[in-house]
Amino acid sequence: MSAESPSGKASARTKRADAVRNQQALLSAAAEVFVTSGVDAPIRQIAAKAGVGMGTIYRHFPTRADLVTAVYRHQIEACAEAGPSLLADADSPLEALRQWIDLFVDFLVTKHGLADALQSDSSRFAALHTYFLDRLEPVCAQLLGAAVDAGDIRPGTQPYELMRGIGNLCIGRDSDPRYDPRRLIELLLQGLRQPPPA
Repeated sequence: MSAESPSGKASARTKRADAVRNQQALLSAAAEVFVTSGVDAPIRQIAAKAGVGMGTIYRHFPTRADLVTAVYRHQIEACAEAGPSLLADADSPLEALRQWIDLFVDFLVTKHGLADALQSDSSRFAALHTYFLDRLEPVCAQLLGAAVDAGDIRPGTQPYELMRGIGNLCIGRDSDPRYDPRRLIELLLQGLRQPPPA
């Protein structure tokens, strides 16, 4: 016996919840594929990773630019939401900052193909960049502040500077398999450490 009401409202709610779940799974799969294969990866590769048909992808995202934009927003949200959770669960604020930066690097690797994917849609690109800063800069500030308050890193580093620096270190990763930005980012973090008292 179905729990659906005579009006069909429960069924409609279930379908909407399923659609949202499917879309989130699809965006997560696309993000993973973009990290390893770039934003020009075949749609069939994303569909296979998500376990859906290509028609499902095109139903949600009619163009590649729509998909890339949605993945970008999805990753911004995941990165923003991860900050407070990491701060609550990590062994130290510095460890939370390290883990968050690792997520941020994955995001930046995906982001590098964004401008090409959007081509001439500069207004969409500008809106996404503003959204990116509005959502992630406060999270970075919270993590930096906690690490400073704990005495893990020295004060004075601005969140925008750190994010920009990490972004600059990620450039070139796609074209040179010998280059691992995470090694240099670790050196950057070591440079932020508070020296032990003399």
